[in-house]
Amino acid sequence: MALALLISVACSGSKQQENEKTEAKAEGKSIVVFFSHAGENYSVGDIKVGNTKIVADYITELTGADQFEIVTHKYDGMAYGPLTELAKQEQQQGELPPYEGDIDLTPYSTIYIGGPVWWGTYPQVMFTFFRDHDLSGKTIVPFTTHEGSGLGRCVRDVKKAYPKATVLAGFDIYGHDVRTGRNKVEKWLKTLKD
Repeated sequence: MALALLISVACSGSKQQENEKTEAKAEGKSIVVFFSHAGENYSVGDIKVGNTKIVADYITELTGADQFEIVTHKYDGMAYGPLTELAKQEQQQGELPPYEGDIDLTPYSTIYIGGPVWWGTYPQVMFTFFRDHDLSGKTIVPFTTHEGSGLGRCVRDVKKAYPKATVLAGFDIYGHDVRTGRNKVEKWLKTLKD
């Protein structure tokens, strides 16, 4: 009987350690949350895969992070000129366009947040996502694609949306460079580990 009790305690202890490892592993999970615009883009023309999606795929490939794409069909088929005017109007009016689907970010400790820079910051649909998700206590890593804006106000705006999160400096890359920019993304990701 004493032997059976010892085996039972040993097994439950082993199971407890296994559960703790699973919880620790879950706490270290990362995800790439991004919005990307395919179609007519400045400098790269009409593209089937958006610039930010390519960078998000690099991050996933290099880190093993999961992905959630913020999808709205509001901008589908729009030419570049009218799209930029609509983006400007949305920003001026503080519009928060809806997006499709959703995700529970509870299991993730690191969240890469990416998008193109439209009028100095992320597209408004990303602010809809920010409103809908509390990322307090998480590490947020902003990234952008652009044609001259760099990070714009994106890092500042993420810090404003998530004052109780740790927001890292961020990464930006020219949209016309993303198709050959895997090495730049890899080099940046290595700096995050230092």
